[in-house]
Amino acid sequence: MKYLKNVVTLELDEEKCAGCGICAEVCPHQVFKLINGKAAIQDRDSCMECGACAMNCPFSAISVAAGVGCAYAVIKGKFGKGEGCC
Repeated sequence: MKYLKNVVTLELDEEKCAGCGICAEVCPHQVFKLINGKAAIQDRDSCMECGACAMNCPFSAISVAAGVGCAYAVIKGKFGKGEGCC
């Protein structure tokens, strides 16, 4: 499932990432994959902002404001500044 493009608050600090792969294991939409021993965001727009990755990252390399991106997009849509749904 794809959500609205470019509204996700998901961020990955590659310098903090130790490549444990927990984010890839807990993400329900396979947003992450491991590349050369580090996590990488493979499909940002599939993120539903549940926060599982950030809550389970033992290195605090991931941040996401759960629900904020989608909610923000809906609000913008109400004011005619973009799509109004998730």
